[in-house]
Amino acid sequence: MVYTEIITFLQRLFHIRRSSRSFESPRYLLKWLLISTLIGLVAGLGAIAFFASIHFVTDILLGKIVGYLPPNPAGEGSTVVMPFWSAARPWLLPIITTAGGLVAGIIVFNLAPEAEGHGTDAAIAAFHQGKPIRARIPLIKLVASAITIGSGGSAGREGPSAQISAGFGSLLGTWLHLDLQDQRIAIATGIGSGIGAIFRAPLGGAVLAAEILYKHDLEIEAIIPALMASIVGYSVFGIWSGWNPIFGAQGNLAFTSPPQLLYYIVLGLLCGLVGYLYARGFYGLTHVFHELPLPNWIKPAIGGLCVGLIGLVLPQALGMGYGWVQVSMGPGLLGLPLWVILVLPFAKIRRGRSTNRAGHGYLPRPND
Repeated sequence: MVYTEIITFLQRLFHIRRSSRSFESPRYLLKWLLISTLIGLVAGLGAIAFFASIHFVTDILLGKIVGYLPPNPAGEGSTVVMPFWSAARPWLLPIITTAGGLVAGIIVFNLAPEAEGHGTDAAIAAFHQGKPIRARIPLIKLVASAITIGSGGSAGREGPSAQISAGFGSLLGTWLHLDLQDQRIAIATGIGSGIGAIFRAPLGGAVLAAEILYKHDLEIEAIIPALMASIVGYSVFGIWSGWNPIFGAQGNLAFTSPPQLLYYIVLGLLCGLVGYLYARGFYGLTHVFHELPLPNWIKPAIGGLCVGLIGLVLPQALGMGYGWVQVSMGPGLLGLPLWVILVLPFAKIRRGRSTNRAGHGYLPRPND
């Protein structure tokens, strides 16, 4: 009897009809408190599994086999910079990156082709198309992306984290028989909570969940659920990893001089230009990879080979690159040759484009 009453209550709770005052309704907030908490718990656990998987694969493939480990940011491990050519077997790097791309390609294109891509585009496409994300996608995305990054692929954690938790949001919406709009909000909430958890930035994750879905608009309805889920996900991840910021405590970043704003304006313009070049180059070259008359599963191996060859010359572009950002925030920047500083951003673009076919790759971003 009690079980039946609980089921009836949940069914009524999760099928609240929308009204102009639904955002202020206690029942509406209670409904999303429960849904967001579940999504946040899975986002936090997913972030832990993904983070641990990346480091596990990196330690084996790059650490034990090649003998080289890229530096980590201060909040995530050792920031020691290892000279690449002092590694035990640096010549194995192209073999490892090629094998990593090949394994990731086989996994993705044989088990879940829609897991191709860096993840964010696929999650956005699911939001706009109103189609559920298959239950196998989060696990396959986690494994393929961990192999891609752990073998030296130049990629980040944000896309896979977003798709992993968005997949659960979609699955939860299906289980609870939410209406179409609520299912879309659950996917957006998953996107924000995954990124907010693994980057330890719950407010940033909530804002991203609302703004990344459109070119010229915001999904206002997603902000509150995404914020609740991001806080839960961040808390779960923080209990496991600690509460330090990714780049550690920076005591010298206080704003004390208004004229500095002029430098920030110039920096913002340059970053915008590089971001535009990155996006155009990323999707352009990935489109070229799509057109190659080869089996899809072998194309990531070609990208991996290119990555390994470039890495022999510029190891700073290996992996996620957060450790090198940490180095550049301190005196270590002065120890980098000028040509490395100038070439590295463009090398990251090229390497990211060539390795992002399997664990992270091309899917056209939907319009508004």
